Amino acid sequence: MAGALSRGGDYADIFFEYSTLEEMTMQDHKVTSAGSHVDYGAGVRVIKDGHTGYAFCETTEMPSMMRAARSAAAIADGMPSPVKCLDVTEIKGGCWYPSEYDWNDISCDVKKEFLLALDRKCYDADSRIVSVIARVSHSYDKSLFFNSLGELAADSGPLASVAVSVVMQEGGAVENSTATRSFRMGAEMLSDALADELVKEAVDQSARMFEAKKVKGGEMPVVMACGGSGILLHEAIGHAFEADFNMKNTSIFSDKLGKKVCDSSINVVDDGTVMYNRGSINVDDEGVPGQKTYIVKDGVLNSYLHDRITAAHYGVAPTGNGRRESFRNYPIPRMRVTYMENGSCTAGSIIADVKRGIYVDSFLNGQVQIGAGDFTFYVKTGYLIENGRLTAPIKDVNAIGNGPQALADIVAVADDCLIDNGTWTCGKGQNCAVSCGMPTALVSRLTVGGL
Repeated sequence: MAGALSRGGDYADIFFEYSTLEEMTMQDHKVTSAGSHVDYGAGVRVIKDGHTGYAFCETTEMPSMMRAARSAAAIADGMPSPVKCLDVTEIKGGCWYPSEYDWNDISCDVKKEFLLALDRKCYDADSRIVSVIARVSHSYDKSLFFNSLGELAADSGPLASVAVSVVMQEGGAVENSTATRSFRMGAEMLSDALADELVKEAVDQSARMFEAKKVKGGEMPVVMACGGSGILLHEAIGHAFEADFNMKNTSIFSDKLGKKVCDSSINVVDDGTVMYNRGSINVDDEGVPGQKTYIVKDGVLNSYLHDRITAAHYGVAPTGNGRRESFRNYPIPRMRVTYMENGSCTAGSIIADVKRGIYVDSFLNGQVQIGAGDFTFYVKTGYLIENGRLTAPIKDVNAIGNGPQALADIVAVADDCLIDNGTWTCGKGQNCAVSCGMPTALVSRLTVGGL
């Protein structure tokens, strides 16, 4: 801290991280790759008059850390000032990812047998399958945070993922699909139930795509299925609620805090406290405890998502959204688990109210322009809605709209909120594990790009 504040910084912190990663991939009955990786180091941040300096080292030897601290101080730039002794306050977070079985206590053979079971179950499920790729990966991360306010926080926990991809051939047509699950859990995650769930999802989706058609484009009602449709919240509005964009007035929501932005029945949450969830955190990467934050409450924009810097700018408490990819990166406001709370309708009644539109249930990716709020999503599969019924399956559709307008155009929300536990990863200059979810919801109008 003395080195970091040697040029008169207003604030400084240091983030230590030790992480391990192991992965194994199988293709068509054989292990094709396996690896084990270790990453270790520390990053120092200094803030002076609103300027941030950041430097890191891939060791915790004192000379290297001191060079990083002084480099960060020089980047932030300032004049020397005395450093006072600190009273240390230990910050405690929740316990959202306890493990029953440590991944380090299981052998490679256990993971290999699980992948073989996935492989066999896929081939047994459908004779049209011509190739299967299955993968298990797990990491364990330990971090320690300390700052010039004397606050000390630590976190540790696993993050594990399983994925299975199938390729199916029918005549001259070839389709493929991937199912994934990711949890902050120990090796107890590798269950027969998980394998069966992944196989069914991947095989059923691929089989459905042989029958699916591309829909004729145009503006129409879109029913978002519960679960993965939460990508709408993440991309179309979630990023625009991150406080750094609003602090710089680049978000379309910069002047809407405390104002009504959608129907009063709608509540949108960003939550770091969902048990075992991929996006949950005991404490964030600035030592702030994970918490549940209402972004939209009763239709009103209730809060932005804050790290320490943006919270100080707005004069509010940080919301536990200061996250970073690793010790090589400084923290910025990032989402955790973003979802919409239940409404009062049923999924069946929402579909029954649509004369002609589409129902979408799986997505590949999306992108958004933060300033304008315009977004595009690539919908992998769904169904045509005709006279209140799901009819023909559809595929390869683009859903296009404007985030604030789409939020305002949500006219019905069901009571079936589901968090999607796939391997969602958010990129914002640096990658972070996240999750999303929502109940079945009707957006009264979106532009659908098709034939």
